[in-house]
Amino acid sequence: MGSGGKGSCAGCITRIPYATLIAVIMCWAGVGVFCGTMYRGVNITLRLLQDVFKLDRGVNWIEPVQLTFVILGASMAALALMILGTAVLATGDTRESVYRSNKGRIGGRVVSAAFIFIIYVLLFAWFVVFSSCIAVTVFYTVYWGVCTTTEISYDRAPIDFYPYHFLFPEGTQKVNMKVEGQAEIKLFCIDYVEKATIMFILATVACWLVIMSLIHFLMALSANYAHIRGHVKFTELQDLHDIASETMTLTDRDAVYIQQKGYSRDNLT
Repeated sequence: MGSGGKGSCAGCITRIPYATLIAVIMCWAGVGVFCGTMYRGVNITLRLLQDVFKLDRGVNWIEPVQLTFVILGASMAALALMILGTAVLATGDTRESVYRSNKGRIGGRVVSAAFIFIIYVLLFAWFVVFSSCIAVTVFYTVYWGVCTTTEISYDRAPIDFYPYHFLFPEGTQKVNMKVEGQAEIKLFCIDYVEKATIMFILATVACWLVIMSLIHFLMALSANYAHIRGHVKFTELQDLHDIASETMTLTDRDAVYIQQKGYSRDNLT
């Protein structure tokens, strides 16, 4: 029983797709942190626009964006789980039993190619998201630096956003584009900008982690596609080996039978 347990344990270890498993862990961790921090960062931004700049219109896009983050996280987690399932089927002894038939090999190659195409599309989309995260993070970081200056800290000068009036909804009053007064500057700098900057920095790092996991998925899927495609030659070689083994076994049986009957080669000839 001990040897059987060791053999079964070794068989399970060889069936684990470690590269894909690492990519799944990276993807889940990155997506989880990204969705959580972006949801919180967008929520802080909404409150900043409403409490500091007195904007009640033109911000209806924020709630759909938050919902998109939730759907994106769930979709990425499900996709990573499906890729892990296909990787298990294409690893070790499992591949030899699943992809022995021609239909099984064709199906495995089609599924792997489809996942590769999906990952390429997602990789492009996540690069766009990563660029957006960098832009927002740089914007918040700049104003976090502005908030830490001596003039702002001691309420000696307001923070004027009028040069960025083109970013505000049409009809926004000029007085609402200035952050002035001790209470309003504290609300802007401490309660909103500082917290939002930390959230967006974490979101950017998590986005980069997701991109790295997608690259890992591409490498693993390409390797699985090559393994499934090359399994045809392996199966043919295995069949030839089985036929040769059967032929040699039959020859040995004939030789034993001849010896038992007492025939010699001269008698046979």
